[in-house]
Amino acid sequence: MSDEKVENVVIFGSGPAGLTAALYAARANLEPLVYEGIEPGGQLMTTTDVENFPGHEDGIMGPELMEVMKKQVARFGTRFELDECTGVDFSSWPYRYTTSQGGGLAKTIIIATGASAKYLGLKNELRLRGHGVSACATCDGFFFRGQEIAVVGGGDSAAEEAGFLTRFATRVHLLVRRDKLRASKIMQDRVLANEKITVHWNSTVTDVLGKDQVEGIRVKDLVSGQEQDWTHIRGLFLAIGHQPNSKAFVAGLDHDETGYLLTAPDSTRTNVPGVFACGDVRDKVYRQAITAAGSGCMAALEAERWLEAQGGH
Repeated sequence: MSDEKVENVVIFGSGPAGLTAALYAARANLEPLVYEGIEPGGQLMTTTDVENFPGHEDGIMGPELMEVMKKQVARFGTRFELDECTGVDFSSWPYRYTTSQGGGLAKTIIIATGASAKYLGLKNELRLRGHGVSACATCDGFFFRGQEIAVVGGGDSAAEEAGFLTRFATRVHLLVRRDKLRASKIMQDRVLANEKITVHWNSTVTDVLGKDQVEGIRVKDLVSGQEQDWTHIRGLFLAIGHQPNSKAFVAGLDHDETGYLLTAPDSTRTNVPGVFACGDVRDKVYRQAITAAGSGCMAALEAERWLEAQGGH
Protein backbone atom coordinates (compact mmCIF):
# COMPACT_ATOMS: atom_id res chain seq x y z
CA MET A 1 0.00 0.00 0.00
CA SER A 2 2.76 2.44 0.97
CA ASP A 3 4.56 1.86 -2.34
CA GLU A 4 1.48 2.61 -4.45
CA LYS A 5 1.83 5.75 -6.55
CA VAL A 6 -0.44 8.62 -5.62
CA GLU A 7 -1.35 10.87 -8.55
CA ASN A 8 -1.39 14.64 -8.02
CA VAL A 9 -4.32 15.19 -10.38
CA VAL A 10 -6.61 12.63 -11.95
CA ILE A 11 -9.02 13.94 -14.58
CA PHE A 12 -12.04 11.96 -15.69
CA GLY A 13 -13.21 13.01 -19.15
CA SER A 14 -11.47 14.17 -22.32
CA GLY A 15 -13.78 16.75 -23.85
CA PRO A 16 -12.95 20.50 -23.89
CA ALA A 17 -13.29 20.73 -20.09
CA GLY A 18 -11.08 17.76 -19.29
CA LEU A 19 -8.40 18.61 -21.85
CA THR A 20 -8.22 22.25 -20.79
CA ALA A 21 -7.92 21.17 -17.16
CA ALA A 22 -5.13 18.82 -18.19
CA LEU A 23 -3.36 21.56 -20.13
CA TYR A 24 -3.24 23.90 -17.14
CA ALA A 25 -2.36 21.11 -14.70
CA ALA A 26 0.44 19.82 -16.94
CA ARG A 27 1.95 23.28 -17.37
CA ALA A 28 1.93 23.58 -13.57
CA ASN A 29 4.08 20.41 -13.45
CA LEU A 30 1.31 18.39 -11.78
CA GLU A 31 1.70 15.52 -14.28
CA PRO A 32 -2.04 14.91 -14.70
CA LEU A 33 -3.49 11.54 -15.61
CA VAL A 34 -6.56 11.70 -17.90
CA TYR A 35 -9.06 8.88 -18.17
CA GLU A 36 -10.68 9.48 -21.54
CA GLY A 37 -14.02 7.86 -20.70
CA ILE A 38 -16.62 6.09 -22.81
CA GLU A 39 -16.75 8.95 -25.35
CA PRO A 40 -13.14 10.14 -25.87
CA GLY A 41 -13.25 13.74 -27.00
CA GLY A 42 -16.78 14.28 -25.72
CA GLN A 43 -19.79 15.51 -27.65
CA LEU A 44 -17.68 17.39 -30.21
CA MET A 45 -16.69 14.04 -31.70
CA THR A 46 -20.19 13.84 -33.20
CA THR A 47 -20.19 17.45 -34.43
CA THR A 48 -19.12 18.26 -37.96
CA ASP A 49 -18.36 21.97 -38.41
CA VAL A 50 -17.49 24.00 -35.32
CA GLU A 51 -17.60 27.70 -36.15
CA ASN A 52 -18.03 29.20 -32.67
CA PHE A 53 -14.76 28.14 -31.00
CA PRO A 54 -12.36 31.11 -31.01
CA GLY A 55 -9.14 30.87 -32.98
CA HIS A 56 -10.43 29.00 -36.01
CA GLU A 57 -11.22 31.59 -38.65
CA ASP A 58 -12.73 29.18 -41.15
CA GLY A 59 -14.23 26.82 -38.59
CA ILE A 60 -12.96 23.34 -37.74
CA MET A 61 -14.40 19.84 -37.65
CA GLY A 62 -15.30 18.70 -34.14
CA PRO A 63 -13.07 15.60 -34.14
CA GLU A 64 -10.17 17.62 -35.57
CA LEU A 65 -10.53 20.25 -32.82
CA MET A 66 -10.38 17.57 -30.14
CA GLU A 67 -7.37 15.92 -31.82
CA VAL A 68 -5.50 19.23 -31.89
CA MET A 69 -6.37 19.91 -28.24
CA LYS A 70 -5.21 16.43 -27.20
CA LYS A 71 -1.86 16.84 -29.02
CA GLN A 72 -1.31 20.19 -27.35
CA VAL A 73 -2.05 18.70 -23.94
CA ALA A 74 0.15 15.65 -24.53
CA ARG A 75 3.08 17.91 -25.43
CA PHE A 76 3.27 19.03 -21.81
CA GLY A 77 3.44 15.51 -20.43
CA THR A 78 -0.20 14.59 -19.80
CA ARG A 79 -0.78 10.84 -19.67
CA PHE A 80 -3.91 9.24 -21.09
CA GLU A 81 -5.77 6.04 -20.28
CA LEU A 82 -8.60 4.75 -22.47
CA ASP A 83 -10.76 3.83 -19.49
CA GLU A 84 -13.67 5.20 -17.47
CA CYS A 85 -14.32 5.78 -13.78
CA THR A 86 -16.69 3.38 -12.05
CA GLY A 87 -16.53 4.86 -8.55
CA VAL A 88 -14.57 6.85 -5.95
CA ASP A 89 -14.15 6.35 -2.21
CA PHE A 90 -14.36 9.87 -0.83
CA SER A 91 -14.14 8.73 2.81
CA SER A 92 -10.35 8.97 3.12
CA TRP A 93 -7.58 10.98 1.47
CA PRO A 94 -5.86 10.42 -0.89
CA TYR A 95 -8.94 9.24 -2.70
CA ARG A 96 -9.12 5.75 -4.13
CA TYR A 97 -10.89 5.51 -7.46
CA THR A 98 -11.85 2.49 -9.52
CA THR A 99 -12.07 2.18 -13.28
CA SER A 100 -13.27 -0.49 -15.67
CA GLN A 101 -9.74 -1.87 -15.86
CA GLY A 102 -8.19 -0.95 -12.51
CA GLY A 103 -7.92 2.20 -10.45
CA GLY A 104 -5.55 4.09 -8.20
CA LEU A 105 -5.04 6.87 -5.67
CA ALA A 106 -5.34 10.61 -6.27
CA LYS A 107 -4.66 13.73 -4.23
CA THR A 108 -7.09 15.74 -6.33
CA ILE A 109 -9.80 14.70 -8.76
CA ILE A 110 -11.28 16.76 -11.58
CA ILE A 111 -14.58 15.44 -12.93
CA ALA A 112 -15.17 16.45 -16.55
CA THR A 113 -17.31 13.56 -17.73
CA GLY A 114 -19.82 15.80 -19.50
CA ALA A 115 -23.42 15.10 -20.33
CA SER A 116 -25.02 13.10 -23.11
CA ALA A 117 -27.91 14.43 -25.14
CA LYS A 118 -30.96 12.19 -25.07
CA TYR A 119 -31.93 10.78 -28.45
CA LEU A 120 -35.00 8.91 -29.66
CA GLY A 121 -32.89 5.82 -30.27
CA LEU A 122 -33.67 5.48 -33.97
CA LYS A 123 -31.05 3.70 -36.06
CA ASN A 124 -30.93 6.33 -38.80
CA GLU A 125 -31.08 9.17 -36.28
CA LEU A 126 -27.82 8.02 -34.72
CA ARG A 127 -26.27 7.29 -38.13
CA LEU A 128 -27.02 10.83 -39.36
CA ARG A 129 -25.95 12.57 -36.16
CA GLY A 130 -23.77 15.47 -37.30
CA HIS A 131 -25.21 15.24 -40.82
CA GLY A 132 -28.54 16.97 -40.26
CA VAL A 133 -29.41 15.47 -36.88
CA SER A 134 -28.35 17.58 -33.91
CA ALA A 135 -29.03 18.13 -30.23
CA CYS A 136 -27.62 21.66 -30.14
CA ALA A 137 -29.38 24.51 -31.94
CA THR A 138 -26.77 27.12 -31.00
CA CYS A 139 -24.04 24.84 -32.38
CA ASP A 140 -25.66 23.88 -35.67
CA GLY A 141 -28.60 26.17 -36.42
CA PHE A 142 -26.57 28.36 -38.76
CA PHE A 143 -26.11 25.48 -41.22
CA PHE A 144 -29.85 25.34 -41.94
CA ARG A 145 -30.33 28.86 -43.21
CA GLY A 146 -33.24 29.03 -45.65
CA GLN A 147 -34.45 25.48 -44.98
CA GLU A 148 -37.31 23.80 -43.14
CA ILE A 149 -36.36 21.94 -39.98
CA ALA A 150 -38.05 20.00 -37.18
CA VAL A 151 -37.59 20.11 -33.42
CA VAL A 152 -38.69 17.29 -31.13
CA GLY A 153 -39.68 18.15 -27.56
CA GLY A 154 -42.23 19.98 -25.47
CA GLY A 155 -40.31 21.58 -22.62
CA ASP A 156 -38.50 24.87 -22.15
CA SER A 157 -35.42 23.66 -24.06
CA ALA A 158 -37.50 22.68 -27.08
CA ALA A 159 -39.40 25.97 -27.03
CA GLU A 160 -36.18 27.96 -26.70
CA GLU A 161 -34.41 26.03 -29.47
CA ALA A 162 -37.39 26.33 -31.81
CA GLY A 163 -37.41 30.09 -31.30
CA PHE A 164 -33.66 30.35 -31.85
CA LEU A 165 -33.83 28.31 -35.04
CA THR A 166 -36.35 30.69 -36.63
CA ARG A 167 -33.41 33.06 -37.11
CA PHE A 168 -32.15 30.72 -39.82
CA ALA A 169 -34.92 28.39 -41.00
CA THR A 170 -37.81 29.37 -43.23
CA ARG A 171 -40.07 27.27 -40.98
CA VAL A 172 -39.62 25.31 -37.77
CA HIS A 173 -41.91 22.35 -37.11
CA LEU A 174 -42.18 21.59 -33.38
CA LEU A 175 -43.29 18.01 -32.74
CA VAL A 176 -44.86 17.47 -29.31
CA ARG A 177 -45.83 14.02 -28.02
CA ARG A 178 -48.78 15.32 -26.01
CA ASP A 179 -51.59 17.77 -26.72
CA LYS A 180 -49.89 20.55 -24.80
CA LEU A 181 -46.45 21.95 -24.07
CA ARG A 182 -44.63 21.27 -20.80
CA ALA A 183 -42.74 24.53 -21.22
CA SER A 184 -43.25 27.47 -18.90
CA LYS A 185 -46.13 29.82 -19.72
CA ILE A 186 -43.89 32.55 -21.10
CA MET A 187 -42.09 30.10 -23.39
CA GLN A 188 -45.39 28.62 -24.56
CA ASP A 189 -46.67 32.08 -25.44
CA ARG A 190 -43.54 32.84 -27.45
CA VAL A 191 -43.78 29.64 -29.44
CA LEU A 192 -47.48 29.98 -30.22
CA ALA A 193 -47.06 33.62 -31.22
CA ASN A 194 -44.14 32.98 -33.57
CA GLU A 195 -45.38 32.89 -37.14
CA LYS A 196 -42.40 30.78 -38.28
CA ILE A 197 -43.15 27.95 -35.82
CA THR A 198 -45.79 25.31 -36.54
CA VAL A 199 -46.68 23.08 -33.60
CA HIS A 200 -47.74 19.50 -34.33
CA TRP A 201 -49.51 17.96 -31.33
CA ASN A 202 -49.51 14.24 -30.48
CA SER A 203 -46.67 13.67 -32.91
CA THR A 204 -43.33 11.90 -32.88
CA VAL A 205 -40.55 10.93 -35.28
CA THR A 206 -40.28 7.23 -36.14
CA ASP A 207 -37.50 7.41 -38.75
CA VAL A 208 -34.98 9.78 -40.32
CA LEU A 209 -34.68 9.66 -44.10
CA GLY A 210 -31.55 10.13 -46.18
CA LYS A 211 -28.33 8.34 -47.06
CA ASP A 212 -25.54 10.82 -46.30
CA GLN A 213 -27.61 13.66 -44.83
CA VAL A 214 -31.15 14.28 -43.64
CA GLU A 215 -33.57 14.30 -46.56
CA GLY A 216 -36.76 14.04 -44.53
CA ILE A 217 -38.37 12.46 -41.48
CA ARG A 218 -41.18 9.99 -40.88
CA VAL A 219 -43.79 11.44 -38.52
CA LYS A 220 -46.38 9.43 -36.62
CA ASP A 221 -49.70 10.82 -35.41
CA LEU A 222 -50.02 9.26 -31.94
CA VAL A 223 -53.82 9.56 -31.97
CA SER A 224 -54.62 8.04 -35.37
CA GLY A 225 -51.45 5.95 -35.66
CA GLN A 226 -50.90 7.17 -39.21
CA GLU A 227 -47.40 7.89 -40.51
CA GLN A 228 -46.27 10.39 -43.13
CA ASP A 229 -42.92 11.10 -44.77
CA TRP A 230 -41.99 14.77 -44.60
CA THR A 231 -39.45 15.12 -47.37
CA HIS A 232 -39.26 18.90 -47.02
CA ILE A 233 -37.36 18.63 -43.70
CA ARG A 234 -33.57 19.06 -43.90
CA GLY A 235 -32.65 19.20 -40.23
CA LEU A 236 -33.83 17.38 -37.11
CA PHE A 237 -33.09 18.82 -33.67
CA LEU A 238 -33.62 16.79 -30.52
CA ALA A 239 -34.55 18.81 -27.44
CA ILE A 240 -35.68 16.09 -25.08
CA GLY A 241 -33.03 16.72 -22.45
CA HIS A 242 -29.50 15.83 -21.44
CA GLN A 243 -28.24 13.26 -18.96
CA PRO A 244 -25.11 14.18 -16.97
CA ASN A 245 -22.50 11.42 -16.91
CA SER A 246 -22.23 11.52 -13.13
CA LYS A 247 -23.29 8.01 -12.11
CA ALA A 248 -19.88 7.10 -10.71
CA PHE A 249 -19.80 10.14 -8.39
CA VAL A 250 -23.29 10.91 -7.12
CA ALA A 251 -23.00 8.58 -4.12
CA GLY A 252 -20.43 10.91 -2.56
CA LEU A 253 -20.99 14.31 -4.14
CA ASP A 254 -23.83 16.81 -3.88
CA HIS A 255 -26.00 16.84 -6.99
CA ASP A 256 -29.41 17.99 -8.15
CA GLU A 257 -32.41 15.80 -8.84
CA THR A 258 -31.27 15.02 -12.39
CA GLY A 259 -27.68 14.18 -11.47
CA TYR A 260 -25.84 17.41 -12.30
CA LEU A 261 -22.98 17.88 -9.82
CA LEU A 262 -23.23 20.93 -7.59
CA THR A 263 -20.30 23.28 -7.05
CA ALA A 264 -19.67 26.31 -4.86
CA PRO A 265 -20.64 29.72 -6.34
CA ASP A 266 -18.06 31.06 -8.82
CA SER A 267 -16.04 27.90 -8.37
CA THR A 268 -15.65 24.29 -9.49
CA ARG A 269 -15.29 23.03 -5.89
CA THR A 270 -17.60 20.21 -4.90
CA ASN A 271 -18.60 19.40 -1.32
CA VAL A 272 -15.56 17.11 -0.99
CA PRO A 273 -12.18 18.87 -0.47
CA GLY A 274 -9.82 18.43 -3.40
CA VAL A 275 -12.56 17.27 -5.77
CA PHE A 276 -13.64 19.58 -8.57
CA ALA A 277 -16.29 19.38 -11.30
CA CYS A 278 -16.24 21.24 -14.61
CA GLY A 279 -17.93 21.25 -17.98
CA ASP A 280 -21.33 19.84 -18.82
CA VAL A 281 -21.47 17.44 -15.87
CA ARG A 282 -22.22 20.55 -13.78
CA ASP A 283 -23.56 22.97 -16.42
CA LYS A 284 -27.12 22.59 -17.66
CA VAL A 285 -27.43 26.20 -18.83
CA TYR A 286 -24.77 26.98 -21.46
CA ARG A 287 -23.43 23.58 -22.59
CA GLN A 288 -20.89 25.05 -25.02
CA ALA A 289 -17.36 23.90 -25.79
CA ILE A 290 -15.94 27.30 -24.87
CA THR A 291 -17.70 27.48 -21.49
CA ALA A 292 -16.64 23.91 -20.75
CA ALA A 293 -13.04 24.79 -21.56
CA GLY A 294 -13.24 27.86 -19.32
CA SER A 295 -14.48 25.83 -16.37
CA GLY A 296 -11.74 23.26 -17.02
CA CYS A 297 -9.19 26.05 -16.60
CA MET A 298 -10.87 27.04 -13.33
CA ALA A 299 -10.79 23.46 -12.04
CA ALA A 300 -7.07 23.05 -12.74
CA LEU A 301 -6.17 26.36 -11.09
CA GLU A 302 -8.27 25.49 -8.05
CA ALA A 303 -6.72 22.03 -7.83
CA GLU A 304 -3.22 23.52 -8.01
CA ARG A 305 -4.00 26.01 -5.24
CA TRP A 306 -5.61 23.32 -3.11
CA LEU A 307 -2.51 21.12 -3.43
CA GLU A 308 -0.30 24.05 -2.44
CA ALA A 309 -2.44 24.61 0.64
CA GLN A 310 -1.88 20.96 1.60
CA GLY A 311 1.86 21.43 1.48
CA GLY A 312 2.63 21.12 -2.19
CA HIS A 313 3.02 17.99 -4.27
